[in-house]
Amino acid sequence: VLTLLVIGTSTAQAHESKYYTFNKKGELLTPEGYREWVYVGTPVTPNELNNGKAAFPEFHNVYIDPKSYKHWKKTGEFRDGTILIKELLSVGSKAAVSGIGYFMGDFIGLEATIKSAKRFPNEPGNWAYFSFSRADHKLPVNKTATAFPTAACASCHDATAADDLVFTQYYPVLSASKGTMKK
Repeated sequence: VLTLLVIGTSTAQAHESKYYTFNKKGELLTPEGYREWVYVGTPVTPNELNNGKAAFPEFHNVYIDPKSYKHWKKTGEFRDGTILIKELLSVGSKAAVSGIGYFMGDFIGLEATIKSAKRFPNEPGNWAYFSFSRADHKLPVNKTATAFPTAACASCHDATAADDLVFTQYYPVLSASKGTMKK
């Protein structure tokens, strides 16, 4: 069972978006209600298919804030202020009544990426990457997160992501809906 601490906001905190908040120290607070956002996909790269050394062997449930999803459907672009949340889940049982496969196990972490020209003007595409996950992958996740150094995430995203540093090629909801809304 995942237990995420829901963080309240105070009037002293600057609200840049109704979907995320930074505190006075510039740390991102754990976003609230992200499971009510638009679910876009769940990639998994299990160790068994990567010689026992997958870089990211867990399931990644990915969500986008509703306002950004609507903008994506209309324009095929990520708006300034977009936030994507990634829940990390271990690979659990490999057998079920339905057959042999990869089934989600325990929740082990939470990550986010935010596009903001104001807050991240020097980051590639104005995207910054955050992890609320603890180093030991135990719960609860951290209440706040600071941005990773650019080299930790942006170079891979820049080199291989299909759209604006986002791996839309692995998120079928985004791929199928890109620019589909009538203007």
